Amino acid sequence: MRSSRRGEVDPFIVMDVMEAARAEEARGRSIIHMEVGQPGTPAPGPARAALARAMAGEPLGYTVALGLPDLRARIARLYRDWYGLDLDPNRVVVTAGSSCGFILAFASLFDNGERVAIGEPGYPSYRNILKSLGLVPVGIETRAENRFQPAPADLARGDLAGLLVASPANPTGTMLGRAELAALIGAAAERGIAFVSDEIYHGIQYGARAVSALEISDEVYVINSFSKYFSMTGWRIGWMVVPEAHVRRVERLAQNLFICAPHASQVAALAALDAVEELDANLAVYRANRALMLRGLPEAGFTRIAPPDGAFYVYADVSDLTDDSNALSVRILAEAGVAVTPGLDFDPGRGAGTLRFSYARSTADIAEGLTRLRRWSRR
Repeated sequence: MRSSRRGEVDPFIVMDVMEAARAEEARGRSIIHMEVGQPGTPAPGPARAALARAMAGEPLGYTVALGLPDLRARIARLYRDWYGLDLDPNRVVVTAGSSCGFILAFASLFDNGERVAIGEPGYPSYRNILKSLGLVPVGIETRAENRFQPAPADLARGDLAGLLVASPANPTGTMLGRAELAALIGAAAERGIAFVSDEIYHGIQYGARAVSALEISDEVYVINSFSKYFSMTGWRIGWMVVPEAHVRRVERLAQNLFICAPHASQVAALAALDAVEELDANLAVYRANRALMLRGLPEAGFTRIAPPDGAFYVYADVSDLTDDSNALSVRILAEAGVAVTPGLDFDPGRGAGTLRFSYARSTADIAEGLTRLRRWSRR
């Protein structure tokens, strides 16, 4: 049967690693999961309780495409609480996870064949979603001196329709300060380049707070999610903030492509926004895990790492150990019982010499994983 070129995207390697780890566990092995960026905690208690109440008395059918009005208003209030912004709730679009947000953003902003810049290393699905929509991802080879983030000079290559930036970033955990983010937004505006800001790790930071692109400009698309800080990965619920003039075009796309985000997840998300005490406790776990990782990874031979500002990852240069990070990750799983992600997922050019370690699980798991890695490194 015939097939399209747009379906010829690369595999999401971390999912393959997850499956290999699952197979090992099915054979009875104990595996420590440092491969996947998924909190080890469940959705907040108030979110689960709110859904239970709703299931007892509501049909939970379709909602309007832009999302429940109460949820949109509460998300707008989050921008006041976190950033001091007075955000119009009408600019908030509730989505079926951030992945849905990226599809809507790319479909709204770009025409077939246009070129969109993304930093490398970066989240692999950016590249693959762009390809599947008939767009051309343009990798920016970011540098350590820029904390593996794009810089204004990277936009001088011409013929770019868009730039996507993530802060805190996956896989590095690095953040852009206000000045750096403003410089990027300004450079993009000067060149007529649409700016998309991935802010799904906001709320998970260890020093200065993350800066939202909305603090600098209203002429940006911001994408966020309940998956990370709010610990709701499997609920598939997120949101976008778009310029006022773009709300209706995004709404039309959402109506036709997705109808709406899951009603049940929207109910839970609304309650999750007020679970501050529980969410702060989760952040304390990530902070403790980060400290363990920054101490324990060098003891296991992974010495070339940049301390992450946010998120829950450590990205390590292992080019002194291997020129095949995929093979190294297979060895670590087989010999140490620890699942880690090869950098090829995040950087097609340099990823053969890097690994990503996630510390989103419990502190006990992270401590055990580091013990296994130290033991493995001494074999």
